[in-house]
Amino acid sequence: MSAWVLPDHIADVLPSEARHIEELRRGLLDTARCYGYELVMPPLLEHLESLLTGTGEALDLQTFKLVDQLSGRSLGLRADTTPQVARIDAHLLNRKGVTRLCYCGPVLHARPDRPHATREPLQFGAEIYGHAGLEADLEALGLARECLGIAGVHETTIDLADVRIVRALLADVDLPTAQLANIHCALAAKDTAALTELAKEFPRSSREALLALPQLYGDISVLDEAQRVLKDIPGVDLVLSNLRWLASRLEDANVSFDLADLRGYAYYSGARFAIYAPGASDALVRGGRYDEVGAVFGRNRPAAGFSLDIKQVVSVVAPRALRPAIRAPWGGDSGLSAAIAVLRRSGETVVCALPERESEVDEFCCDRELVRKADQWVVQPIDCYEN
Repeated sequence: MSAWVLPDHIADVLPSEARHIEELRRGLLDTARCYGYELVMPPLLEHLESLLTGTGEALDLQTFKLVDQLSGRSLGLRADTTPQVARIDAHLLNRKGVTRLCYCGPVLHARPDRPHATREPLQFGAEIYGHAGLEADLEALGLARECLGIAGVHETTIDLADVRIVRALLADVDLPTAQLANIHCALAAKDTAALTELAKEFPRSSREALLALPQLYGDISVLDEAQRVLKDIPGVDLVLSNLRWLASRLEDANVSFDLADLRGYAYYSGARFAIYAPGASDALVRGGRYDEVGAVFGRNRPAAGFSLDIKQVVSVVAPRALRPAIRAPWGGDSGLSAAIAVLRRSGETVVCALPERESEVDEFCCDRELVRKADQWVVQPIDCYEN
């Protein structure tokens, strides 16, 4: 095999796309800071139990594992950053009030999580700890939407769900882990035949409610139908009321509901959302409430947030235009060097064309040129694509 061949679903990022990704990364972090979110940088590598305790089988299967040469302990390369940020909030910061944290860094997946996906996403996310009210959920949703707007993603659809519905209707059913996982898969696939077989021994009320869930998706009328169909399930009325409240605060958005949606990691504990956009094969953003994510670190407190893969977002929006720049000649003239230094300090991009290489600047649109006139170096406009 050739030495330059990369593993499946792993790729180099070339200049134009890398610039787009980096500019978007900076824009998202600046946006989060404007909301009061503080940046944290968790390590890529951690002890396996710290990464996976309480997160469920899905994250375990996505995590690369290795043995530490120093300690002999099992280590993991993070597949999701949320548990790490929960550890920072619970164990290192340990603040009493509300804490807002954001992050951006690579994660590694043992397998792609959707067709054509990279196994090395660049994950950006924001988490708000310490507030149990729906205001935190709404803030996470609002920040997620603004981040997509910064990226140039428009005409989005917000899909709302709540994991407590399924938990409530299965509360009286003693299920082994494997069967519960199969039920979750059948719900996600809306496979009524599989659900019928899996639930054949359930109490009648639980079985009928479970079989109704795959049809409970669509617009706001879904909540009315759910209230009718699930009226005998304790706690469902409050959950549906919360979903109505969130939807009512998103008047300018296209909102839908899918009450059978359980996709994602097992640490979600309440309302969940996914944001879709034209041209994307899967949700660009997933988030919601995960109040129990910090429990394994000794501090179980309210938490809500979201994450997205910057590489995925960049793949569904138009490439950014070449960055304007100034082309300058190569030479040892002290006046030329001084002029270039002044321009660069002012924030301009100045590309020095090497001798006989004047036409090879590709990544920047040199729409101006530094030329000598009357013993001075001045900038004058040129055709961006002029050789």
